[in-house]
Amino acid sequence: MNKLFWSIRTPVLCSLVAVTFLYFGCQNKQGNPNEYSADIIIYGGTSAAVIAAAEAVQSGKTVLVVSPDTHLGGLSSGGLGYTDTGNKSTIGGLSREFYHRVWLHYNDSAAWKWQKHSEYGNKGQGTVAMDGENRTMWIFEPHVAGQVFEDFISENKITVLRNEWLDRSSGVVKKNAKIKSIKTLSGKMFSGKMFIDATYEGDLMAAAGVSYHVGREACSVYGETWNGVQADARHHGHFFKNQIDPYKTPGKPESGLLYGISPEPIVANCTGDTKIQAYCFRLCMSNHHDNRVAFPKPENYDPENYELLARVFDAGWREWFGKFDLIPNRKTDTNNHGPFSMDYIGMNYDYPEASYERRKEIIKAHEDYQKGLLYFVANDPRVPKEIQEEMQNWGLAKDEFQDNGNWPRQLYIRESRRMLGVYVSTENDVLAKSEVPSPVGMGSYAMDSHNIQRYVTSDGYVQNEGDVGVHPQAPYAISYGSIIPKREECQNLLVPVCVSSSHIAYGSIRMEPVFMILGQSAAIAACKAIDIDHAVQDIPYKVLKEKLLERGQVLALPESEK
Repeated sequence: MNKLFWSIRTPVLCSLVAVTFLYFGCQNKQGNPNEYSADIIIYGGTSAAVIAAAEAVQSGKTVLVVSPDTHLGGLSSGGLGYTDTGNKSTIGGLSREFYHRVWLHYNDSAAWKWQKHSEYGNKGQGTVAMDGENRTMWIFEPHVAGQVFEDFISENKITVLRNEWLDRSSGVVKKNAKIKSIKTLSGKMFSGKMFIDATYEGDLMAAAGVSYHVGREACSVYGETWNGVQADARHHGHFFKNQIDPYKTPGKPESGLLYGISPEPIVANCTGDTKIQAYCFRLCMSNHHDNRVAFPKPENYDPENYELLARVFDAGWREWFGKFDLIPNRKTDTNNHGPFSMDYIGMNYDYPEASYERRKEIIKAHEDYQKGLLYFVANDPRVPKEIQEEMQNWGLAKDEFQDNGNWPRQLYIRESRRMLGVYVSTENDVLAKSEVPSPVGMGSYAMDSHNIQRYVTSDGYVQNEGDVGVHPQAPYAISYGSIIPKREECQNLLVPVCVSSSHIAYGSIRMEPVFMILGQSAAIAACKAIDIDHAVQDIPYKVLKEKLLERGQVLALPESEK
């Protein structure tokens, strides 16, 4: 990796005159304020959407970001500040520039409001959080990430239309396997030459008639080992290590199951299903007295919903604070940890295909569950004294998500629809058992699936299933074919988030730096397809590869860096 490159690379590569031309070139059409056009229409407000938009402008194209979200950045600005990176040498281009800008922010003493810079431990993900040698920082506060994304937007003079929701029933107009325009529920129409679906859900992809899959494939579908049901996997600590009775009245099945336990029997390992890994909010907490808000009690709070956690505590479990990962200024990125934690297991199966209204209900249910969980641990007498007293030192960070009651705006959609594209990435790619064609980026993180269901074992105890973590021996390539649909389905759409991948391979690909990498590569390909007037499936890979490397993307690593 050329470290000097990152220190001298300017963030905006086009001249002010060119950017101004692009800005006014993508405004709404004269005579109709609800009709807009640009070379590239990006649907979504995720980190991938922002990076794709920046690349499009810097490559000389007009672009519009049509975002259902008001705040940009998705999970990267929504609480996931303890970045899952893997091998950082794989992270190039504008993705690395994002982390460089975070580094610049924390080099300013004014950034350290609630603790001294010297007090921050600077450790995380097996490496330093603040990498001075490479001028990057990988662990950060939500509002810092949000500002970096907004800086990308303002510096590149990108037009973003916020709170615009795709009309999923009749909002996509296609002709000859190409999207001509999309319409949002507000009545706005967006026409373009190329379209990028950068949502976590893949709504544009689905509405455009592109094939996709939801759930786990059987191992036999792609010749995998870790797909489908994995009842014997114990790769993390997120399972019940003690025999915990699952019934409301212990020992009496007739009393019914405790809240959150499925009555469905477990099926054979490697069996496919339509279930998906659990969601949660990545919570930003603070233990600074002047910057914390007491955990609120939900209106529908029911302590019986957390009886299973009380029994886990009774069995001696004390790892409650295991994923209170520290980020700057005495805050956390709090994730799921242990057998009963932040993940709302089994309560999201219908989310990918659900209506907007139903999705809002699911999101609210997740919020209520986690708020109730926090309140329970901080206040219920069933909780061990040492845990409760420590928990009472924590609260929601007062200076984060201030327009949302200090609660994260983005639910962690770990998995939703996954496209069935030109190429399907599988665990065989991740584990270097196959040669990946036409790389457009790299991944390196473990194939990480959170739990998918909570059930009763044949012995009559509660257990979790679906938690898998298999580490690749080296970084792996991600194929261009995994971000484009089949030619006959759509020729001017790219999908850098809901990529064409098996469930278990997606467990590695689904990391925020990778989404940014693939977002930039998608924009580069869209620009190239416009330049040569080709379908995205017909771009000569040699031409695409040259442009990817020119823009700083990492497509392979020297043996010394693997």
